[in-house]
Amino acid sequence: MMRRRSSTVLACLLTVACTPESTRLVSPNQIEGDSIPLPLADMVTDAGHGEAVFVSRDGGHCVLCHQVAELDTEFQGNVGPALTGIGSRLSPGQLRLRIVDYEQVRPGVLMPSYYRTHDLYQVSDTHEGEPILSAKDVEDLVAYLSSLKENDA
Repeated sequence: MMRRRSSTVLACLLTVACTPESTRLVSPNQIEGDSIPLPLADMVTDAGHGEAVFVSRDGGHCVLCHQVAELDTEFQGNVGPALTGIGSRLSPGQLRLRIVDYEQVRPGVLMPSYYRTHDLYQVSDTHEGEPILSAKDVEDLVAYLSSLKENDA
């Protein structure tokens, strides 16, 4: 009887340890309201690299859906909202959550979750378990978007 109970307890512990919660890159306790107030990692950010991530096809390719008035690029999308002056409207923490996993703010949104690896669909085998952007890319993108103030337009 004791052996069966030990096996049951072990099975329960393994189930809890292997739940999707353990695969989340950002835990729910890092989210406060509509924000992730603290950076994903302790690092120096580079807004210039964040701008490159914004326009890069191999990076976020945010420019496919969004516009920034002062951005010098051939094509800018109009599917998502314009981001000119976004640094005056949203805090770095709010920007961070929207980049990491906008589903947390607006369920069913079309914008991809750039720093999420759980509950995703149509992910190729070569990219399964990997976020679209690294923590460094996310933080650099937050730095770039935070620098876009209303008086810059």
